[in-house]
Amino acid sequence: MTELFLSLHVLAALLAVGPVTVAASMFPATLRRVLAEPDDDAALTTLRTLHRICRVYAGIGVAVPLFGFATASSLGVLGDAWLITSILLTAAAAGLLALLILPAQDRALAAMGGSSDSTPPPLSPARLAGFTGIFNLLWATVTVLMIIGPGSTTGV
Repeated sequence: MTELFLSLHVLAALLAVGPVTVAASMFPATLRRVLAEPDDDAALTTLRTLHRICRVYAGIGVAVPLFGFATASSLGVLGDAWLITSILLTAAAAGLLALLILPAQDRALAAMGGSSDSTPPPLSPARLAGFTGIFNLLWATVTVLMIIGPGSTTGV
């Protein structure tokens, strides 16, 4: 059963977290392009598509920690320091995505659409790129911990 949970965990990470990291990374550059050329409908469509990818795959990404907990439980490593660190970093990445990156993308798209409601102004593309870089660094760190940490439990 451990092999099944581990396989599902890795597949969910590749198929859910991967697209979010790529789309979130592309969003600031595309936002810069839209800001430089407001009449570029293709860039605006790309911006909306990147945001949709981030939203949808972030929701699907909830499966990653669920399968991760199942895997860790079957391996008996729930109390290991590398796993606890990975959980905390995953929570930080999820919080950054949910509380900063996605709302910033929402505000940028609202500003592109001429929305004049009471939402705060969008973040600059550079600042959004910085948050996205931190998000990606957190996931890279978790990935390294997931490879190095369980080495003793997987026989590697």
